[in-house]
Amino acid sequence: MHLTDQARTVARLAELVSIETPSGHTDGLLRGYALLREWGGPIFGRPPEIVTVQGTPHLRWRPEREPGVLLLGHADTVWPLGTGAGWPFEVDGGRASGPGVFDMKAGLVAAFDALELARDIAHVGLLVTGDEEIGSPTSRALIEEAATGATAVLVLEPSLGGALKTARKGGAFYTLDIAGRAAHAGLEPGRGINAMLELAHQTLALDRLGDAAKGTTVTPTVASAGTTTNTVPAAASLRVDVRAWERAELERVHRRIGELSAVVPGASISVSGEINRLPLERESSRALLTLARRIAGREGLGELTEAGVGGASDGNFTAALGIPTLDGLGPDGDGAHARHEWAELSSLAVRSALVARLLDALADPLALQ
Repeated sequence: MHLTDQARTVARLAELVSIETPSGHTDGLLRGYALLREWGGPIFGRPPEIVTVQGTPHLRWRPEREPGVLLLGHADTVWPLGTGAGWPFEVDGGRASGPGVFDMKAGLVAAFDALELARDIAHVGLLVTGDEEIGSPTSRALIEEAATGATAVLVLEPSLGGALKTARKGGAFYTLDIAGRAAHAGLEPGRGINAMLELAHQTLALDRLGDAAKGTTVTPTVASAGTTTNTVPAAASLRVDVRAWERAELERVHRRIGELSAVVPGASISVSGEINRLPLERESSRALLTLARRIAGREGLGELTEAGVGGASDGNFTAALGIPTLDGLGPDGDGAHARHEWAELSSLAVRSALVARLLDALADPLALQ
């Protein structure tokens, strides 16, 4: 098993985590991309493209030879600017912690280590986006364009306890805007139309749209209503997160949300939103998982397990195009989106070696047949 130098890997991870990159934050993302350019320029032999869409930059190296393999990841994190001041990068007992270390800056470091270990990368493209954590609104078309014609997509999102992610739920996101009528809550509350009360009815109705047996969740997540304590709320809004293993379930919930009607007399509801990502179904990962397991056995990289997860990724987009997609190739760790986020440093070298050998095997366009 050929491994990269861990000291350099840790130094790279520390430097990348120290650059704060909230979703869509141009300055931070460009600073992060400048670092990735330093790492990748000598490997690819050319600088990357910076593709800016609606103000959000994304980094891309195209393959020199088609059909190619796409390495896919994101540089943005859920952490707001300033988080690093109170929570800097740290290594303790073989674990690295810090904002975005697990999701997914360790995966980016592993990707560049893998590119160095691979024998030939003329067939490899790399795309790093800047808005995955908010649903990829500006990068989706770029992801789909970069993946079109590829023989495989390898996603360096973090693993789940070491398991590759061979299935992901699809997701949809909605906003309900509710209109009522204001009135003085003490003098004449009956003249008002309480938008907050309507919000409560809709919250309960949405909760009933889930189907636990099928793994379909409909979760009201953010709500707002009202202006002052003594005023009947004239407006309210509610945001909703929907997840499902099956496309049919996403479509069912989408249809039912569109059919919601007001309960409070005089109130009205406006619904916006759509299905964001279709599910990543296990069949999309089957051939790549078989190949990865064969490589892991040959190279002494340990047993590869698999898991289905509720969170979506950009791999959902590529799988929906019918392109073989293997997700969760990033390092082991835990705590994505939480203050206890950490990455297991020893797993970076193992994942880099696995991805490198996958790239070698996939240089043959018929490797998955």
